[in-house]
Amino acid sequence: MKLLALDSSGLVASVAVVTEDAMLAEYTVNYKKTHSQTLLPMLDEIIRMVEIDLSEIDAIAVAAGPGSFTGLRIGSATAKGLGLALKKPVIAVPTLEALAYNLFGIDKLICPMMDARRNQVYTGLYEFTGNDFAVLRQQSALAVEDIIEEINQLNREVIFLGDGTVPYQEIIKERTQVKYQEAPIHLSRQRAGAIGALGIIYFKRNEIQTAKQHEPIYLRQSQAERELAHKLKGPVC
Repeated sequence: MKLLALDSSGLVASVAVVTEDAMLAEYTVNYKKTHSQTLLPMLDEIIRMVEIDLSEIDAIAVAAGPGSFTGLRIGSATAKGLGLALKKPVIAVPTLEALAYNLFGIDKLICPMMDARRNQVYTGLYEFTGNDFAVLRQQSALAVEDIIEEINQLNREVIFLGDGTVPYQEIIKERTQVKYQEAPIHLSRQRAGAIGALGIIYFKRNEIQTAKQHEPIYLRQSQAERELAHKLKGPVC
């Protein structure tokens, strides 16, 4: 089995090619460029370097959300376009599950956070029992204080990761009552390799979609949609 994996859900753009036995290549950029500038050139480069034809892949795994609205749309459109052109299925991998999967095998509570703005983070709670990966709290948009309160109630040591830990560092420090640490920098952001690794698991479970069926998971309305809804609602008399 050979998968192409894409993640453009946040600040990071990442492309990987994985098999059941190895990650053949991964190209990740966390810098000041838009995903529309980076994702397709990265894909072209990685395919050239590993000397495969896209027709050889079995499916396309993509970070399905939540995350940046623009980033998710770019990743989704790329996955859909490739899936339609190549007649390959798409595997929608929840962004926060893949982020947590970076810490495979750890015995602590895992709390990924992506900055959702408006004083919220996209977050969830995860754990490993041996090699088994479990979702303790489904990904959702929450105030940082709310997810920390849940962690305190569980009374377990936790590892935080994701770009949401940066703007809310002081709140994490002040509110977290259990022992905690932050993931090291090479594991603390989105990676297409994790999308691919989980994608293989989902593929074996037949958790796949046609390219036409695939849609990203937003969790909440975009700013443009909120502003339009506010305008349509009109002034309160």
